[in-house]
Amino acid sequence: MINEQIRDKEVRVIGTDGEQLGVMSSKEAMRLAEEAELDLVKIAPTAKPPVCKIIDYSKYKYELARKEKEARKKQKTVDVKEIRFSPNIDTNDLNTKINQARKFLSKGDKVKVNLRFRGRELAHVDASKHILTEFAEALEDCANIDKPAKFEGRSMVMILSKK
Repeated sequence: MINEQIRDKEVRVIGTDGEQLGVMSSKEAMRLAEEAELDLVKIAPTAKPPVCKIIDYSKYKYELARKEKEARKKQKTVDVKEIRFSPNIDTNDLNTKINQARKFLSKGDKVKVNLRFRGRELAHVDASKHILTEFAEALEDCANIDKPAKFEGRSMVMILSKK
C-alpha cells in the first residue's frame, strides 16, 4: 500500500536514509513524505504498529523487478530426458544409449530410462530387469538412482540424476 491507501491510525516511520522517525499518525507520515516529494510505502503490514518507509515508489518497484529478473537468470531448470529401448537390445546399442545418458547427465539433466515391452516380451519381464541394472552400473560413476526400476504398465522405468 502506498500514500492514501494506508488507513492505519498509527504507523512506525522510517526515513529516506534508513533512520527511525518513530511512531506517528498516518496523516503526519503522509505530510513528511509530501515534504520530501516522495511516497509513503507500507513495508511490514503485519507489524504492530505497521512499518512504513518514505521512498520513491517507482524506483523501489524498478529495483524489485530487477532483482527478480536477476534471480531468474541464475536459476537452472532441470529437464527430464527420456531414453527408450526394448528388452532385445544388443550390447553396442546399449553402450550408445549409455553414452547418450552420460551426455544428458553432464549437462545437469535427469534421465528417465524406459524399457518397453511389446507382445510376448511381457512374459519375460524378470529376465529383462538385468538390462536396467547393467545400465545403472555403467553410469555408477556419474549418476545416482533417484527412482529404482519399477514396472509401470507395459514398461519398466528408472530415473537417474547427476551425482
